[in-house]
This record gives sequence, structure tokens and C-alpha cells, in this order.
Amino acid sequence: MHSGTDSPGSTAGPGGDTTSGPGFPEPAADERATGRATITDVARVAGVSVATVSKVVNGRYGVAAATAERVLGVVADLGYESSLVARSLRRRQTNVIGVLVAEFEPFSTELLKGISAAIAGTGYELLAYCGDAGRSDHVGWERRSLSRLAGTLIDGVVIVTPTLALPQHDGVPIVAIDPHTGPTGPATVDSDNLGGARTATEHLIGLGHTRIGYLGGRADLESARLRELGFKEAMAAAGLTPDPSLVLEGGYRPDRSDRPTHDLLERPDRPTAVFAANDLSAIHVLQVAQELGLRVPEDLSVIGFDDVPEAAGSTPPLTTVAQSLHEMGAEALRMVIAMLESGPSAGHHTRLPTRLVQRSSTAPPPS
Repeated sequence: MHSGTDSPGSTAGPGGDTTSGPGFPEPAADERATGRATITDVARVAGVSVATVSKVVNGRYGVAAATAERVLGVVADLGYESSLVARSLRRRQTNVIGVLVAEFEPFSTELLKGISAAIAGTGYELLAYCGDAGRSDHVGWERRSLSRLAGTLIDGVVIVTPTLALPQHDGVPIVAIDPHTGPTGPATVDSDNLGGARTATEHLIGLGHTRIGYLGGRADLESARLRELGFKEAMAAAGLTPDPSLVLEGGYRPDRSDRPTHDLLERPDRPTAVFAANDLSAIHVLQVAQELGLRVPEDLSVIGFDDVPEAAGSTPPLTTVAQSLHEMGAEALRMVIAMLESGPSAGHHTRLPTRLVQRSSTAPPPS
């Protein structure tokens, strides 16, 4: 550690600080390798010691106001940022909250927008990390990501739709959004999937539909299970029995829902309405219907779930059940910060309401 006093091989800078010389500390290995501005560069340009720069950038006492102002000016000019790893090693914290997603698709992107808006003014920074892109072994992606990031790059983490129940990771607060396993393990945020699915089905029944196809999510997802249950409960409450051959799995993905969608719409006794358990699958139903010459909503009504931005821009605009995606993200962020500042007991399970958004893709069945 440089003492800040004159020593052999150093020269005095303004205010008695020392500048670089033969004995001047080398930059950290991670800084040397990147070619970016280092703490040594800042010290040399400002005419102070590395120890003084460290005190200034970390907000510690013992530096004259004029010197601190000069150092901060050089920091801004050079674009210096200490690495997150180095910051973590020195301070045991980074003031960075991670958001781990399997992939950047409309659902996770909308959650990120809510998190990004809510982090303003908190003093924390945000790191978004895609942990499952291009992998075939999808289950457990979040644990692999946590092992890379927790404790070195991030202080707390929001995980979007984790596949496994997650314990607390070495004291790093975790909040899971819409976890596959439901509200277990760490703190969670989700939506009223059961009630939202009932609302969607009741909307179709209220229009006069009785033969309704259902295109669900993956069987291992709690949200998919609850949406299918809500569909069946609403049908039963109306005295209707769903045709089992019209209840198919679509996997929440257009590529996986393509074959089931064709199966529903190409049969001679096709349904007059389809409830797809997420918007991306519902939009694919609209596209397949158009390919087959079916008019929506005159020949076929379609309803989705999520209300991602693509739903309003589809042809025709998609009727759907809206989750408060921005608020889900914001609430998850608030929970992580509360756990960082008040301890794990600040975590809890939060379920947000859903609402029906009526657009142009649903209407009474054809005569």
C-alpha cells in the first residue's frame, strides 16, 4: 500500500502526494489486460498517489477538497471505472443487482423495463445476464449463472422463471419472478395465473363460445398448470366440459406450438375460439389462421395471456389477459434491495392481479 509520503524512487506532486516512479504500484491484472484507463493512469494525470485516487473514488476521508475535485475531473476525462471484481474484493460489495434471464424474449424484456425504471435513485446499478442462450440442457441454468456471478459481480439477484427451487446463495439475496415451482424457496413475485385464466375463459364463454381450444404451456411450469386449471374451472362453472382433444400443450413458444395449432385449426370440427396461455403462442395462432384462410374474429376468436407489446401490434390486435409486467419487475427489485438493507426477513411472496384487455381478436362465434 502506498503511504502517501515521499519515498525513494518517487517525486512529490501537488499537495505532497506522490506520482508514479520506479516503485509505483502496478495496476491490477484485470485492468492491465483490458487496455482501459487504470487507477495508475488517473494517479499519474492528477499528480497524486494511487492511494489518494482510491480514497476519492471510494468516498473515504483524508483528501483535501481541491485534490478530490482534481482527481474526479481526471476520472471523468479518462472514463475510469474500477472493475466490479476488484471493487468486490476490496469492499465485499459491488452495489450491483443482477437480473438473470434464460433468454431475452418479450416477457423478460418487459420485466427488465420495470426493473430498470425502479432502480433509478436507489444507488444501485443493474447487470442483465442471459444464462441459457443456445444451451440444450435448460434445467438448472440459473444455478450455473449464480455460481459465476454471486459474490463477485453482484450483491443481490432477480431471477426470471427459474427452473429449480433456489436456496439463498452464500448470503446473496434472491427474488424469483414467476418461478417454475411456484412460491417456494426464496422470495417470489408472480401474477394471478389461475384468476387470469378464468377471466380469459369467461370472456369467451360470455361471447357465446362453447367449443374452446386451449393451447397451454409446458407441463413442468407452475404458471402453465394454474392457467390450465383456471380454464377448466371456468368451463365447469359454466356447465361446459372441455373436449380433451382440444386441450394441447404449446410450450409457451411459437416453434413448439406450431404443430398443436395446426392440429386445432385443421380438424373438421375445429373450435370456434382458442385460448393460448401466452401471447407469443396466441399471435402464432393468428398467423396460422390467416395461412389457412380463417378470418379472426369472424371465423375464429383468439385470446392470449401476458399483454406483451407485440399483442397490441398483431393483426388483428390481440385480446389478452394483462400481467403487470413492469410492476412485477419493480416489486422484485424493491424486495432485493429491502433484503440487502434489512436482511433476509424482508423477503416474501407477492402475487399481483391480472386484468382483461379487450381488443379485436374476439367476437361471438359464427352463426
